[in-house]
Amino acid sequence: MSHQIDSLAYGNRLRWLPPSHKLSFAIVLLILSLISPPIVQGLISIWVFIWIVHYAKIPVNIYLKLLALPLSFWIASFPAFVINVADVQTQTVMADVWRGLEMNVGGFYIYVSNYGLQQVAGLLIRALASTSCMYFILLTTPFTEVLQVLRQLRCPPLLTELLLLMYRFIFTLLAIVDDLWMAQNSRCGYRTWRRGMSSLGILIGQLLQRVLINYRQASLSLAARGFNGELQVWNSRPHLPSRRYAIEAVVGCSVFAILSLILKP
Repeated sequence: MSHQIDSLAYGNRLRWLPPSHKLSFAIVLLILSLISPPIVQGLISIWVFIWIVHYAKIPVNIYLKLLALPLSFWIASFPAFVINVADVQTQTVMADVWRGLEMNVGGFYIYVSNYGLQQVAGLLIRALASTSCMYFILLTTPFTEVLQVLRQLRCPPLLTELLLLMYRFIFTLLAIVDDLWMAQNSRCGYRTWRRGMSSLGILIGQLLQRVLINYRQASLSLAARGFNGELQVWNSRPHLPSRRYAIEAVVGCSVFAILSLILKP
Protein backbone atom coordinates (compact mmCIF):
# COMPACT_ATOMS: atom_id res chain seq x y z
CA MET A 1 0.00 0.00 0.00
CA SER A 2 2.81 2.44 0.85
CA HIS A 3 4.54 1.90 -2.52
CA GLN A 4 1.19 2.36 -4.22
CA ILE A 5 0.58 5.62 -2.36
CA ASP A 6 3.99 6.90 -3.39
CA SER A 7 3.35 6.02 -7.05
CA LEU A 8 -0.03 7.78 -6.91
CA ALA A 9 1.60 10.90 -5.51
CA TYR A 10 3.88 11.01 -8.56
CA GLY A 11 1.24 10.07 -11.14
CA ASN A 12 -1.96 11.87 -10.15
CA ARG A 13 -3.62 14.57 -12.23
CA LEU A 14 -2.75 17.35 -9.72
CA ARG A 15 0.94 16.49 -9.76
CA TRP A 16 1.85 19.52 -11.90
CA LEU A 17 0.33 22.05 -9.47
CA PRO A 18 2.83 23.91 -7.25
CA PRO A 19 3.29 22.02 -3.96
CA SER A 20 3.09 25.24 -1.96
CA HIS A 21 -0.43 25.84 -3.32
CA LYS A 22 -1.56 22.33 -2.42
CA LEU A 23 -0.04 22.50 1.05
CA SER A 24 -1.62 25.89 1.74
CA PHE A 25 -4.99 24.62 0.54
CA ALA A 26 -4.82 21.51 2.74
CA ILE A 27 -3.63 23.42 5.81
CA VAL A 28 -6.45 25.97 5.55
CA LEU A 29 -9.01 23.17 5.23
CA LEU A 30 -7.41 21.35 8.16
CA ILE A 31 -7.76 24.43 10.37
CA LEU A 32 -11.38 24.83 9.29
CA SER A 33 -12.00 21.15 10.04
CA LEU A 34 -10.81 21.64 13.61
CA ILE A 35 -12.78 24.80 14.42
CA SER A 36 -15.94 24.50 12.30
CA PRO A 37 -19.28 22.90 13.31
CA PRO A 38 -20.09 19.32 12.26
CA ILE A 39 -22.14 20.36 9.21
CA VAL A 40 -19.21 22.26 7.73
CA GLN A 41 -16.85 19.41 8.59
CA GLY A 42 -19.04 17.01 6.63
CA LEU A 43 -19.07 19.38 3.65
CA ILE A 44 -15.28 19.63 3.80
CA SER A 45 -14.98 15.84 3.70
CA ILE A 46 -17.21 15.67 0.62
CA TRP A 47 -15.35 18.51 -1.11
CA VAL A 48 -11.92 16.98 -0.47
CA PHE A 49 -13.29 13.66 -1.74
CA ILE A 50 -14.16 15.41 -5.03
CA TRP A 51 -10.67 16.90 -5.26
CA ILE A 52 -8.95 13.58 -4.61
CA VAL A 53 -11.15 11.24 -6.65
CA HIS A 54 -12.43 13.48 -9.44
CA TYR A 55 -9.64 16.03 -9.95
CA ALA A 56 -6.58 13.98 -8.96
CA LYS A 57 -8.07 10.72 -10.37
CA ILE A 58 -7.16 8.65 -7.32
CA PRO A 59 -9.03 5.30 -7.41
CA VAL A 60 -12.04 5.28 -5.12
CA ASN A 61 -11.24 1.88 -3.61
CA ILE A 62 -7.78 3.01 -2.52
CA TYR A 63 -9.13 6.18 -0.95
CA LEU A 64 -11.86 4.27 0.90
CA LYS A 65 -9.27 1.81 2.22
CA LEU A 66 -7.27 4.72 3.58
CA LEU A 67 -10.38 6.17 5.22
CA ALA A 68 -10.97 2.80 6.88
CA LEU A 69 -7.89 3.42 9.05
CA PRO A 70 -9.35 6.34 11.10
CA LEU A 71 -12.69 4.54 11.05
CA SER A 72 -11.11 1.52 12.78
CA PHE A 73 -9.70 3.75 15.53
CA TRP A 74 -13.13 5.34 15.91
CA ILE A 75 -14.78 1.92 16.27
CA ALA A 76 -12.19 0.93 18.89
CA SER A 77 -12.92 4.06 20.95
CA PHE A 78 -16.71 3.81 20.54
CA PRO A 79 -17.44 1.83 23.76
CA ALA A 80 -15.29 4.15 25.89
CA PHE A 81 -17.35 7.17 24.80
CA VAL A 82 -20.80 5.61 24.82
CA ILE A 83 -20.87 3.28 27.86
CA ASN A 84 -20.87 5.06 31.22
CA VAL A 85 -20.75 3.60 34.73
CA ALA A 86 -22.18 5.29 37.83
CA ASP A 87 -22.51 4.13 41.42
CA VAL A 88 -25.86 5.88 42.05
CA GLN A 89 -28.83 6.73 39.86
CA THR A 90 -28.94 10.51 40.09
CA GLN A 91 -31.32 12.73 38.16
CA THR A 92 -28.49 13.82 35.87
CA VAL A 93 -27.62 10.23 35.07
CA MET A 94 -31.24 9.32 34.32
CA ALA A 95 -31.52 12.28 31.94
CA ASP A 96 -28.39 11.13 30.11
CA VAL A 97 -29.65 7.58 29.44
CA TRP A 98 -30.25 6.93 25.74
CA ARG A 99 -33.62 5.26 25.01
CA GLY A 100 -33.72 3.37 28.27
CA LEU A 101 -30.57 1.32 27.65
CA GLU A 102 -29.51 0.76 31.25
CA MET A 103 -28.79 -2.06 33.68
CA ASN A 104 -27.59 -2.70 37.23
CA VAL A 105 -24.56 -4.95 37.61
CA GLY A 106 -23.03 -5.61 41.02
CA GLY A 107 -24.29 -2.37 42.53
CA PHE A 108 -23.11 -0.27 39.58
CA TYR A 109 -25.37 1.52 37.13
CA ILE A 110 -24.29 0.90 33.52
CA TYR A 111 -26.00 2.80 30.74
CA VAL A 112 -25.59 4.13 27.20
CA SER A 113 -24.90 7.86 27.36
CA ASN A 114 -26.78 10.24 25.09
CA TYR A 115 -24.02 12.84 25.49
CA GLY A 116 -21.43 10.17 24.66
CA LEU A 117 -23.24 9.36 21.42
CA GLN A 118 -23.17 13.02 20.46
CA GLN A 119 -19.45 13.18 21.25
CA VAL A 120 -18.61 10.08 19.23
CA ALA A 121 -20.66 11.30 16.25
CA GLY A 122 -18.86 14.65 16.30
CA LEU A 123 -15.53 12.87 16.65
CA LEU A 124 -16.22 10.75 13.57
CA ILE A 125 -17.10 13.74 11.39
CA ARG A 126 -14.10 15.73 12.57
CA ALA A 127 -11.72 12.79 12.15
CA LEU A 128 -12.90 12.16 8.59
CA ALA A 129 -12.57 15.84 7.65
CA SER A 130 -9.10 16.21 9.17
CA THR A 131 -7.85 12.91 7.76
CA SER A 132 -9.16 13.81 4.30
CA CYS A 133 -7.04 16.97 4.33
CA MET A 134 -3.95 14.99 5.28
CA TYR A 135 -4.69 12.39 2.59
CA PHE A 136 -4.94 15.17 0.02
CA ILE A 137 -1.29 16.04 0.69
CA LEU A 138 -0.26 12.40 0.85
CA LEU A 139 -1.89 11.38 -2.42
CA THR A 140 -1.22 14.46 -4.56
CA THR A 141 2.19 15.74 -3.43
CA PRO A 142 5.43 13.70 -3.39
CA PHE A 143 7.27 13.83 -0.10
CA THR A 144 10.38 15.33 -1.69
CA GLU A 145 8.33 18.33 -2.83
CA VAL A 146 6.94 18.74 0.68
CA LEU A 147 10.53 18.92 1.91
CA GLN A 148 11.32 21.55 -0.72
CA VAL A 149 8.50 23.71 0.62
CA LEU A 150 9.83 23.27 4.15
CA ARG A 151 13.28 24.37 2.98
CA GLN A 152 11.77 27.46 1.37
CA LEU A 153 10.10 28.25 4.71
CA ARG A 154 13.53 28.21 6.40
CA CYS A 155 12.90 24.96 8.21
CA PRO A 156 16.07 23.68 9.98
CA PRO A 157 18.09 21.51 7.56
CA LEU A 158 18.60 18.85 10.23
CA LEU A 159 14.84 18.32 10.50
CA THR A 160 14.30 18.03 6.74
CA GLU A 161 17.18 15.57 6.36
CA LEU A 162 15.85 13.41 9.17
CA LEU A 163 12.38 13.43 7.61
CA LEU A 164 13.81 12.38 4.24
CA LEU A 165 15.86 9.55 5.76
CA MET A 166 12.91 8.34 7.85
CA TYR A 167 10.68 8.38 4.78
CA ARG A 168 13.24 6.32 2.85
CA PHE A 169 13.68 3.80 5.63
CA ILE A 170 9.92 3.29 5.95
CA PHE A 171 9.85 1.80 2.45
CA THR A 172 13.01 -0.20 3.15
CA LEU A 173 11.47 -1.56 6.33
CA LEU A 174 8.23 -2.55 4.61
CA ALA A 175 10.10 -4.27 1.77
CA ILE A 176 12.20 -6.30 4.24
CA VAL A 177 9.12 -7.30 6.26
CA ASP A 178 7.29 -8.37 3.10
CA ASP A 179 10.21 -10.54 1.92
CA LEU A 180 10.71 -12.19 5.33
CA TRP A 181 7.00 -12.84 5.84
CA MET A 182 6.64 -14.35 2.36
CA ALA A 183 9.61 -16.64 2.94
CA GLN A 184 8.26 -17.81 6.31
CA ASN A 185 4.71 -18.21 5.06
CA SER A 186 5.85 -20.33 2.11
CA ARG A 187 7.45 -22.72 4.63
CA CYS A 188 4.25 -22.93 6.73
CA GLY A 189 5.78 -20.78 9.42
CA TYR A 190 2.38 -19.55 10.60
CA ARG A 191 0.45 -22.83 10.45
CA THR A 192 -0.17 -22.96 14.22
CA TRP A 193 -0.28 -20.29 16.91
CA ARG A 194 2.89 -21.48 18.66
CA ARG A 195 4.81 -21.80 15.44
CA GLY A 196 3.51 -18.43 14.32
CA MET A 197 4.79 -16.74 17.50
CA SER A 198 8.18 -18.37 16.99
CA SER A 199 8.29 -17.23 13.36
CA LEU A 200 7.26 -13.73 14.41
CA GLY A 201 10.16 -13.56 16.87
CA ILE A 202 12.59 -14.69 14.19
CA LEU A 203 11.15 -12.11 11.79
CA ILE A 204 11.64 -9.28 14.30
CA GLY A 205 15.23 -10.35 14.97
CA GLN A 206 16.09 -10.62 11.29
CA LEU A 207 14.36 -7.32 10.63
CA LEU A 208 16.49 -5.50 13.22
CA GLN A 209 19.67 -7.05 11.83
CA ARG A 210 18.87 -6.19 8.21
CA VAL A 211 17.81 -2.64 9.06
CA LEU A 212 21.13 -2.02 10.82
CA ILE A 213 23.01 -3.42 7.83
CA ASN A 214 20.99 -1.27 5.44
CA TYR A 215 21.59 1.80 7.60
CA ARG A 216 25.34 1.12 7.60
CA GLN A 217 25.35 0.75 3.82
CA ALA A 218 23.41 3.99 3.40
CA SER A 219 25.88 5.82 5.64
CA LEU A 220 28.86 4.49 3.67
CA SER A 221 27.26 5.41 0.33
CA LEU A 222 26.58 8.97 1.51
CA ALA A 223 30.14 9.34 2.79
CA ALA A 224 31.54 7.97 -0.50
CA ARG A 225 29.58 10.57 -2.44
CA GLY A 226 30.89 13.48 -0.38
CA PHE A 227 27.88 14.07 1.85
CA ASN A 228 28.31 17.49 3.50
CA GLY A 229 25.29 17.47 5.82
CA GLU A 230 22.59 18.42 3.29
CA LEU A 231 20.70 16.20 0.84
CA GLN A 232 19.90 17.93 -2.44
CA VAL A 233 16.83 16.62 -4.30
CA TRP A 234 16.47 17.57 -7.95
CA ASN A 235 13.02 18.09 -9.42
CA SER A 236 12.96 17.88 -13.22
CA ARG A 237 9.24 18.48 -13.66
CA PRO A 238 8.07 22.13 -13.74
CA HIS A 239 5.00 23.21 -11.81
CA LEU A 240 2.27 25.20 -13.51
CA PRO A 241 -0.18 27.25 -11.40
CA SER A 242 -3.82 26.92 -12.36
CA ARG A 243 -6.09 29.94 -12.11
CA ARG A 244 -9.19 27.76 -12.20
CA TYR A 245 -8.11 25.54 -9.30
CA ALA A 246 -6.84 28.56 -7.34
CA ILE A 247 -10.15 30.42 -7.69
CA GLU A 248 -12.13 27.33 -6.75
CA ALA A 249 -9.95 26.72 -3.69
CA VAL A 250 -10.18 30.33 -2.47
CA VAL A 251 -13.94 30.54 -3.03
CA GLY A 252 -14.55 27.18 -1.37
CA CYS A 253 -12.45 27.97 1.70
CA SER A 254 -14.14 31.38 2.00
CA VAL A 255 -17.59 29.79 1.87
CA PHE A 256 -16.65 27.27 4.55
CA ALA A 257 -15.22 30.04 6.75
CA ILE A 258 -18.42 32.09 6.41
CA LEU A 259 -20.59 29.03 7.15
CA SER A 260 -18.47 28.31 10.23
CA LEU A 261 -19.12 31.82 11.55
CA ILE A 262 -22.85 31.66 10.78
CA LEU A 263 -23.49 28.15 12.14
CA LYS A 264 -21.18 28.44 15.14
CA PRO A 265 -23.26 27.86 18.30
